[in-house]
Amino acid sequence: MSPVLADVLLMTALIGALALVHRPFGDYMAAVYSSRKHLRVEKWIYRWVGANPDAEMRWPAYLRGVLVFSAVSVLFLYLLMRVQDKLPLSLGFKAITPDQAFNTAASFVSNTNWQSYSGESAMSHVTQTMGLAVQNFVSAAVGIAVAVALVRGFARSRTGDLGNFWADLVRGIVRILIPISVVAAVILIASGAIQNFGDIHSITTLTGDKQAISPGAVASQEAIKDLGTNGGGFFNANSAHPFENPNGFTNWLEIFLLLVIPFSLPRTFGKMVGNVKQGYAIVAAMGVIWFLAVVAVTITEYAHPGTASQIAGGAMEGKEQRFGEGNSSLFAVSTTMTSTGSVNSSHDSYSGLSGGVLLLGMMLGEIAPGGVGSGLYGMLIMAIIAVFIAGLMVGRTPEYLGKKLGSREIKLAACYILVTPALVLIGTALAMALGKGESSMTNVGAHGFSEVLYAYTSASNNNGSAFAGFGANTDYHNTMLGLCMLLGRFLPMVFVLALAGSLAEQKPVPVTAGTLRTEKPLFTGLLVGAILIITGLTFFPALALGPLAEGLAA
Repeated sequence: MSPVLADVLLMTALIGALALVHRPFGDYMAAVYSSRKHLRVEKWIYRWVGANPDAEMRWPAYLRGVLVFSAVSVLFLYLLMRVQDKLPLSLGFKAITPDQAFNTAASFVSNTNWQSYSGESAMSHVTQTMGLAVQNFVSAAVGIAVAVALVRGFARSRTGDLGNFWADLVRGIVRILIPISVVAAVILIASGAIQNFGDIHSITTLTGDKQAISPGAVASQEAIKDLGTNGGGFFNANSAHPFENPNGFTNWLEIFLLLVIPFSLPRTFGKMVGNVKQGYAIVAAMGVIWFLAVVAVTITEYAHPGTASQIAGGAMEGKEQRFGEGNSSLFAVSTTMTSTGSVNSSHDSYSGLSGGVLLLGMMLGEIAPGGVGSGLYGMLIMAIIAVFIAGLMVGRTPEYLGKKLGSREIKLAACYILVTPALVLIGTALAMALGKGESSMTNVGAHGFSEVLYAYTSASNNNGSAFAGFGANTDYHNTMLGLCMLLGRFLPMVFVLALAGSLAEQKPVPVTAGTLRTEKPLFTGLLVGAILIITGLTFFPALALGPLAEGLAA
């Protein structure tokens, strides 16, 4: 079988599997967040944290719950890393330095999972399981909860109530993330991933050198790493490491896991607002952008210029022989189009134009399909902007799902889409102006600039993947990237929840002959166009200095 045919079959199987689970899984999540009943284990958790799950919250109270819980999580994880050398199962590792502990705590709590360390040589068993793995669950659940709150804003009327944050958080963990992660972890173990709490092994290689082999609870962390679009790897090589990603089947499974919730949440949205066709329009826009990006990167990598690459049949530098260009490109696009830092190849080794597509995937706001929760609410914000643009064209007050989009709603949506570009561009500009970016580059010129741009794009959009050539473990980058992660995660949530509260208070607007039909393919096309134009106008100058300059010069 030719590699190209194998890649086509792989993508066909992936799309088929996602389409197969889209409806039942989306309906299940809608039922989870619409239910008035509580499981026994959930009641225990509510009593333990002192929360009343039946008490409705307006958006300020919901936001306080998000921020307080996340602040406590940052503090707990920071302290855990600072004292890990004094805890059991430390494996002899030292305490993490203050700047790196702050960076890592901010990273995992914000669902970014950017790593400026090598997990197998820095983090103890306790830190990996009680700290990082726990945050993989709760940070993902926070994202889904905020998305559900926005959906309720569309679905409800004449009330400011958006549900209960603590109930949404616990249900997401107990009823969605844990069950699927357990099943996925068992499959990964059966396929060759490791799961233990042993000591570090020293082995002798075929060349006579000594090599340390780190054990750990890898399969369990790998499952939620991808399912929750987290991405933090147990090993520095992440999903290129055979202990995390043993073979082609597990590689396919991991791609499926990181896409399944984001691609199913539009169905949840459609069910909760009472119009599943609206969900189909959203998932169609997500799917079109994702598919075009996969095709673009795959073709570019197979046709990479250069004699060596052409003889080899494609650009294999930085890629696993087990996976090749097709699997690597599919994984790379899927991880950058979601808020997932998981990688099975070195993005630093991709061609200039391919690297530009990966950067663009993050710059879009990671909405195709985006992270768990964050992808849906990001796409709904863009839908609001698209409806507003359409309203300007015909001179009509924009409406979406029966809600008028007045000046307050448009201002909140505009603030949302301005946050991450400001963080990316200001962060990159400061790093370059102060010389901190240039000193951390592995390469020079356009590719070196792309390394810096990628780092701040990844952090500000809560992605977590890296160009691999960027030396991020410095006091400056640990601090600045940590701040970008926190602001890039929680400042947009302020605008999302404020928007949700404003929408929930409105009286529904009746559908008329002049109402824009947002469930039609025409609107999907308008939405895709608006996303690409807004992102292009914002980031084109920066892309021109980096990946575009490199790609055109090749």
